Amino acid sequence: MITGTVVIAATGAPGPAFAAAGSAATVATGYSHTCAIPAGGSLWCWGGNGRGQVGDGTTTARIAPVRVGTATDWTALEAGTSYTCGLRTGGGLWCWGANTRGQLGDGTTTHRSAPVRVGTGTWTTVSANDGHTCAVRTDGTLWCWGLNRFGQLGTTPDVVYQTAVPVQVGTVNTWKSVTTGYAHTCATRTDNTLWCWGDSTSGQLGLGILSYRTAPEQVGTAAWASVTAGYTFTCGTRTDGTLWCWGENGYGQLGQAGIYQTTPVQAGTATTWTRVAAGDNTACAARTDGSLWCWGNNMAGQVGDGTTVNRYAPTRVGAATTWTADFALSYHSCGTRTDGSVWCWGNNASSQLGDGTTTDRPTPAAVTIA
Repeated sequence: MITGTVVIAATGAPGPAFAAAGSAATVATGYSHTCAIPAGGSLWCWGGNGRGQVGDGTTTARIAPVRVGTATDWTALEAGTSYTCGLRTGGGLWCWGANTRGQLGDGTTTHRSAPVRVGTGTWTTVSANDGHTCAVRTDGTLWCWGLNRFGQLGTTPDVVYQTAVPVQVGTVNTWKSVTTGYAHTCATRTDNTLWCWGDSTSGQLGLGILSYRTAPEQVGTAAWASVTAGYTFTCGTRTDGTLWCWGENGYGQLGQAGIYQTTPVQAGTATTWTRVAAGDNTACAARTDGSLWCWGNNMAGQVGDGTTVNRYAPTRVGAATTWTADFALSYHSCGTRTDGSVWCWGNNASSQLGDGTTTDRPTPAAVTIA
């Protein structure tokens, strides 16, 4: 096991763009790469780099963390399949990596091996997935860009099938957070209502349908604290601390056994959930006691329980009670602890665990950033 650690200011989930650089610990996981912001606001990435998703100006795979540029004001990160986006102090949004669908938002479909700025606006949160990206601006408006085959941008596909620049989703200016799945999108508003749109052929919009929607529709009337979109499923925590999931369930990604669900179903009975994050067909969630729990697809050990057995209910990751609410996952998972350390586990075929090897790890190991 790697015994060194990277020190990151542990303050829970990533904060708004105007947070002090390095004050909000954050980690992001793509399909084969990982990025993190250590204390001080610098940016480091590692793993697969075929499309420039590491951001160091090359397409050379990196088996250990490498510094991206010299800026020390990075505040938040999000990784798509083969690209990455980040926020800097002042609200500037930057993206890099794969851009076939215009998902970098720079007006082109050219892959970028170093960060490029998305327009001149200021942003508070961003979400990246496979071929589309969405972000909330400081004025509360919501914008999306990239592929729109199933209406995941919030506009009719035959009007805007694909765009390389941000397009506004309606006219509402009370959006708070947004999350992107493979071909669907969900977002919360300041009144804690939840809205979803795009592909729902597996029920992932939570609207009781198996088709798609091209504009946001409200999911029930409950109050939501956090929401996350996986490949074809979605999970969220409500303000009462309960955990709910819906959509495809072939790997147990809804936190229970059974078939797909077209409306939210509760995972277990606990009322102490604080945040949930999904990646592909796996999900993880944190509780108020500092414990971390994961479930779903575990083929590469991304659940972190020491096995490669798929889990149909939340399964605890070790015995630590020092996990923060900042964690991310794909076919590998990474999270931060209250001492500022970053830990990764799961698939490591491209050295995305940052340990200098290509050996999968079914339990968390600390990452060293020099």
